[in-house]
Amino acid sequence: MTNNTVSKRVTATILSMSLLTVMAGAAIAPALGIIKAHFAGAPAMLVQLIVSIPALLIIITNLFFLPLSRVLRTRAIATTGLLLYVVAGAGCFFVDDLYLLLAMRALLGVSVGLIMPLSTGLLAYYFPPEEQARLMGLSAAMNQMGGVVATLLAGLLATISWNDAFLVYLLGLTALVMVWLWLPDEQLGSANKRGVPFQPRQLLKFHPSVVGMLLLMTIFFIFPTNFAIVASQQQGLSTGVITAVMVGLDVVAFFVGLGFGSLMNRFRRSVKYFAPLLFLLGYAAYLVPTVAMAVVGSAMIGMANGVGVPYLNTIASIKGGKNSATTVMPLLSAALYLGQFVSPLIVMPLSKTLFGPADIVAPYKVGIMLCLLFLFQVWSTRHFQSLPPSQGASSEHAA
Repeated sequence: MTNNTVSKRVTATILSMSLLTVMAGAAIAPALGIIKAHFAGAPAMLVQLIVSIPALLIIITNLFFLPLSRVLRTRAIATTGLLLYVVAGAGCFFVDDLYLLLAMRALLGVSVGLIMPLSTGLLAYYFPPEEQARLMGLSAAMNQMGGVVATLLAGLLATISWNDAFLVYLLGLTALVMVWLWLPDEQLGSANKRGVPFQPRQLLKFHPSVVGMLLLMTIFFIFPTNFAIVASQQQGLSTGVITAVMVGLDVVAFFVGLGFGSLMNRFRRSVKYFAPLLFLLGYAAYLVPTVAMAVVGSAMIGMANGVGVPYLNTIASIKGGKNSATTVMPLLSAALYLGQFVSPLIVMPLSKTLFGPADIVAPYKVGIMLCLLFLFQVWSTRHFQSLPPSQGASSEHAA
């Protein structure tokens, strides 16, 4: 962009979409207990799907993003996604049937599947490589801030009524107005010769980042699915303190994202190892049954997530170039939500099999094992590569 004012508006519009994507599941998590009580006669698994079902639809929608981008321009895709986000998200306020509620949550997943690739891919489309580390860091920071705002607002609204928590999705209206006013209308799919939903060659080309994102999210989601249970039973922490620690993790990740561009410049040869090592130290700290180590471990998990997501997005966007929004970013988005979905399905059975059902910190031990696998994956795919000093971001041969 040659006009600085336009550039700032475009950046703000794209970042406003980043603010919303994490809210697909996280926004309702604080209200899940109240929702479960309201639908007391329903199977517990159906209630849990309220949080997890959007992730499945996000993955499916991401895989069809390329052919969709050949039919619709960016403003149409963003407008459709954001309208559906507001209607399907806030529309649950008017629903009192569990199955209809799940259908609305599935539509919310479709909406995020449309928004997510744009929230990162457009940064690669509009801005040069030397700016992308800073912008991907800002995108990740906005994502974390969205988690903080959504968790606090939904928790507050849930104290009024269980369905009031869904009104938090009205925040999508702000991004919708910004898209109408400032988002340029591009045809992202026009540069791609094929419009098939999924191309295996794209996965082969970008497999280090895609597999890395899958591992990163699988490891990270050990925290939100286990921390409250372990901290209350092992350290005797109250619900209020547990909530504060979990929100604090998002705040730590937010500030790491803000400084990610400088971090990439300063540690260009070693930054690739930060996320797996910080995850490793974080879950190791949880094995020490003290409140102080629980707080230290949570801070390290937040730092790992804050540096890992923008790192993978940055190097993948530079590898994908201006076509990132229709090639690698949908794959990264699918891997991100697939990691969230499969994490408990992988970690809990392994925990019980390897360490027994009585070991309350067994999920953290499995997390340490996965961290070692993540560390090996990073080393084996990136150990010959470093960030070129002229760009402050990676132009690695394998994204």
